[in-house]
Amino acid sequence: IKLNIVGHTDADGSDESNVTLSKNRAEAVKNALVSVYGISADRLSSEGKGEAEPVADNNSAQGKAQNRRVEFIKL
Repeated sequence: IKLNIVGHTDADGSDESNVTLSKNRAEAVKNALVSVYGISADRLSSEGKGEAEPVADNNSAQGKAQNRRVEFIKL
């Protein structure tokens, strides 16, 4: 299968830094899947959404922790 790895952040910081952080987070997971687990890089893509798609309230520590995540989307 092919996967898109999508990084997310909480709402702390600027939009620009959160997009960069989420891209780096997704890319780090992709790199680990390739280097540690031997998954072919041509089966993986990555992107960052920043704080644009929260799954929880960013006004609590627990909500922020839930928003700092990586999702795998089957292509």
